[in-house]
Amino acid sequence: MNEVLSEKEYQHYIHDYLVQHNGFEDRTYQPSEKGALDGPTFDMTRAMDPELVIRFLDTTQPKVMESLRKLYKEKAENTLLNYINNEVCKPGGSLIDVLKNGFYINGQHVDLMYTRPATSFNPELVEKCEANIFSVQEEVWASSKERIDLVLFLNGLALFSVELKCNAAGQDYHDAIRQYRTERDPKDRLFLWKSGCIANFAMDLEEVYVATKLSGESTFFMPFNKGRGEGINAGAGNPLIEGDYAVSYMWKDIWTKDTILDLLSKFIYVEKKKAKDHDTGKTKTKETLIFPRYHQLDLIRKVLADVKENHSSQNYLVEHSAGSGKTNSIAWLTFRLTSLHDDDDRIIFDTVIVVTDRVVVDRQLQAALLNMDHKIGQIRVMDEKCTSKDLAHELQHHTKIIATTIQKFPFIVDTVKGLGNLHFAVIIDEAHSSTSGKDMMTLMHSLGSGDEDADDAEDFVTKQLEKTGKPANLSVFAFTATPKATTLRMFGRPDEHGHYAPFHLYSMKQAIEEGFILDVLRNYITYKTMYKVDKAVADDPRLKSSAAKKQIARFAELHETNVEQHIEIIIEHFRQKVMELLGGRAKAMVITNSRPAAVRYRQKLEEYVTRKGYTDIHALVAFSGKVKFPDDDTEYSEPAMNNMKESQLPDAFDSDNYNVLLVADKYQTGFDQPKLCAMYVMKKLNGVNAVQTLSRLNRICPPYDKQVFVLDFVNSYDDMRKAFAPFYTTTFLASDMTPHHIYTLKEEIAAANLIDPEDIDGAFDIIFKKRSRSITTKDQAKLINCFGRVKKRFEQLDKKEQKRFLIRLRHFKRFYEFLMQVVTLDDHDLYKMYVFVDYLVHYLRIGDTGDGFDLKGKVRLSNFMQKKTGEYTGGKQTSEPTIRPPRGDGFELPEAKKKKLSQIISEINLRMGKDYDEDVAVKSVFQIKDIMMKSDIVRKQAIHNEEPDFELAFFENLDGALVKGMEQNRDFFTMLLNNKEVKNQLLGIFVDEIYKSIRKESHEEK
Repeated sequence: MNEVLSEKEYQHYIHDYLVQHNGFEDRTYQPSEKGALDGPTFDMTRAMDPELVIRFLDTTQPKVMESLRKLYKEKAENTLLNYINNEVCKPGGSLIDVLKNGFYINGQHVDLMYTRPATSFNPELVEKCEANIFSVQEEVWASSKERIDLVLFLNGLALFSVELKCNAAGQDYHDAIRQYRTERDPKDRLFLWKSGCIANFAMDLEEVYVATKLSGESTFFMPFNKGRGEGINAGAGNPLIEGDYAVSYMWKDIWTKDTILDLLSKFIYVEKKKAKDHDTGKTKTKETLIFPRYHQLDLIRKVLADVKENHSSQNYLVEHSAGSGKTNSIAWLTFRLTSLHDDDDRIIFDTVIVVTDRVVVDRQLQAALLNMDHKIGQIRVMDEKCTSKDLAHELQHHTKIIATTIQKFPFIVDTVKGLGNLHFAVIIDEAHSSTSGKDMMTLMHSLGSGDEDADDAEDFVTKQLEKTGKPANLSVFAFTATPKATTLRMFGRPDEHGHYAPFHLYSMKQAIEEGFILDVLRNYITYKTMYKVDKAVADDPRLKSSAAKKQIARFAELHETNVEQHIEIIIEHFRQKVMELLGGRAKAMVITNSRPAAVRYRQKLEEYVTRKGYTDIHALVAFSGKVKFPDDDTEYSEPAMNNMKESQLPDAFDSDNYNVLLVADKYQTGFDQPKLCAMYVMKKLNGVNAVQTLSRLNRICPPYDKQVFVLDFVNSYDDMRKAFAPFYTTTFLASDMTPHHIYTLKEEIAAANLIDPEDIDGAFDIIFKKRSRSITTKDQAKLINCFGRVKKRFEQLDKKEQKRFLIRLRHFKRFYEFLMQVVTLDDHDLYKMYVFVDYLVHYLRIGDTGDGFDLKGKVRLSNFMQKKTGEYTGGKQTSEPTIRPPRGDGFELPEAKKKKLSQIISEINLRMGKDYDEDVAVKSVFQIKDIMMKSDIVRKQAIHNEEPDFELAFFENLDGALVKGMEQNRDFFTMLLNNKEVKNQLLGIFVDEIYKSIRKESHEEK
């Protein structure tokens, strides 16, 4: 056969490398001429190399062995080997447990593995670690019929089996996986789950897969590959290496002595989860042998190496996709940081704090922390029953691991003092939502340096400013699949291009390609709701356009006909396409736009399935608080409608009793239900929220080949693709956020002449008294007057100016809160202004918002129709890794256009497709805007003219833009070209936006 490399040559190469470079002992048996199946070095009935087991124990624990030999005489060794076998195979036992913890025999403790100690204080432990015996055998007989290519041993106990295939010989890892599934008996002692080999590797020249449990055809193999490519090119597989094998990291790194000991002692564990059997009602414990994936191992190693060098001086952003095993990654990192020492054998962190943004500390995270080996009292979970004093007590008494929610951190500021001499690691779960605003400021400041009380207000300001930026005694490790710009700037690190990028990446693209999550956009169907709006009254009041449209849209949302049509589409699609998936256990989620909508849809769903006689559709509903309707005295709540407690809903939905869940702002993030196969969307989704919501569908559900469907009645497929694009591969921040923007905002606020600097100083002095609990009633009155004077001046402005001023205040507040976490602002006056604005925004209200009118009874909605507008299957997601930071400068909102009710109805009917398809109308308008933005003539006119003059040039160039876009939208653009009034009405709304955008870009380029 004409082969470049044979499988046997590949096998010998790996074996020889382990022996010659990694210090493994060669225990390969050379069979006799008679062809004996079982060599003298391997005992297939106990999956061990007995000689090495005894040699290790004689070397490391001679006194124990001497005692056992005195007791058991010539049977001592066999008795001991049998005892080890029984300990490993007993109910609840496992090889990994015996390796980590040893066992007792006749009252004496026996260790089967020594790990490398965290410090060099104890030379005896280092010596014992060096006494571990690593060995390798080729062609190991698991039974009289099965022979394994390679088996790796530690102290005589079989750890890893390896089936090799050679691409050059016409086979690959798929053939190795097939061999494990069809030709290896899970009942063989070598493969016995938890008792035999801890990991079984299927490997060719290019890729590696691993399974911890053999179970025939249903054996699950997960990739153990490094990932191929970087940045936007990152994906599944391994990179090609010049002059070496793509999988050489296995024998050069993974199968080295230190890495194996690291895996056994610090990563591999038996996960135990309690779950209620929905058929019997009994609680069962499900066990899973956890082996890290490559990216998890890589993350922990790189973070620890960096922390060991930089101590608490750096922050770390981890961008790991859904399906990355984030819960275990956080748990592993937590435990490693608690015992991490520097090169001088000093502990780096006194306490590791795990923070989640959920009100109740994530139960899955709790379970992972408590599952892993830890000493009693080392972990404290601060649940909803714990107070701020409890949290302060744990911090002050150096509890090694504290798990809490970010909501609890504001409470510790007044309690915890003098923490600056301690060092903290804060691990944040879902950093995109945990790291905004005051909660994050309070967290960082409460753990920062400084333990002195301020003597006066000025001193207080100084000490606050000393704490701005990143505290030197604190490192934040932020995990997220969808980093926002602020998250990247706060925790990311500048790359060679000056972009802020994550410290470690496991992309959505790689997770999809590796089969850990599904692409939720592969089966996406869009619908549009069309209806006609007529006046029901003779009068024609002048109303604000945007507010009136919203109110009409709310009428349409809950209109009986509209809801009934949606429900029919949802139920019939679910029954025809979804319900029989996953062996008939598939489930669906309906995303409603509001709590009243959730109630109405649940009611109409029950009516529809009853009317149709469907007995296989059973729904639950989830929403907060209580809902009442004007024409109904009933008070609706989630527990009452479901006839169960809120806490019971997740388990109930997981059972076979329910298969549809209708939600309103609940269970759209952090809800892990692998049986969800369909989502029906009745709500506008944007950005991170869109990704988080649709990603509820992406969980795989072994052993089923799961399919997912999305029916979207509100959003477009293109908008959803754009929402996913920044997070598909890597994400980085395109430009930095500098403090000068905050001063620009400060100047704009001051230019309005509404805030007197004396009021800022006076208010601050009183606020300082309030914080020190020395404020009087008279002081409170003075404080209110400080804000009252600003309010009076504010009320003299017209509504447009009020809105503009309030927007600037809010931008100033939000931007300052962010800057305090990433830079040092040594400006006392700026801090005082921030405190003043923080209070002021609660006092100011814009007058008549235009929402005071009521269209009920004034409009009639009819001719409802649900039109399918697109069906997208198998489309490939794209990557747009660059995101832009929030800016300190304010933005202008277009003045709300007041139009007669007849005009509003005309616009809505146009948008809803009565004259033209809605997509044509809306997308065409925005297409013209884009053409105008790119026009050199229009840009020159904007740069060199005032806005009134620019407006003339804008309308003069509209026809050219329409002609340019004619090919894609001929009918619609022809109508606009022939109707100047309609053309100017529709496209004129972009005049000020285009003008300001071009001027702003021109200014920034200078």
